[in-house]
Amino acid sequence: MSQTSFAAPIEPSVTIEEIIENFSFLEEWDDRYGYLIELGRSLVPLDEAEKNEENRVQGCVSQVWVVGNADRSGDAPVLTFRGASDAHIVSGLVAIALTLFSGRTAEEILETDEQAVFAEIGLGEHLTPQRANGLRSMVQRLKAMAQTETA
Repeated sequence: MSQTSFAAPIEPSVTIEEIIENFSFLEEWDDRYGYLIELGRSLVPLDEAEKNEENRVQGCVSQVWVVGNADRSGDAPVLTFRGASDAHIVSGLVAIALTLFSGRTAEEILETDEQAVFAEIGLGEHLTPQRANGLRSMVQRLKAMAQTETA
């Protein structure tokens, strides 16, 4: 992980609580998919050079890349992430995962119950098995990056 400063993973910056609330207002899953696509479009773009094999998330059918930064200036490292995908809905899933984990300490990331958040949004019952596996792989990658900061 690099030590350069990162901006928020999505623009304009939105919290996971706001995402959950916005999903709760949308009754139809077609509308929720539209919101997912909108979230994906708000990702801070990666440079083409960052879309490399080292940053690629294994286990995703779509191409997904995640880069991380650790700010070690405080008592505990704070990790920030950016990411991208070549698929619209998956980009939205990237945005949700990055919003959930970015800007938190490694310990907070490792303690986060992402399944509870995803269940609150309703992702589990509305994602294809391939997208669910990809989301799981992405979360595992983010948590592995956090784990390296606690060693």
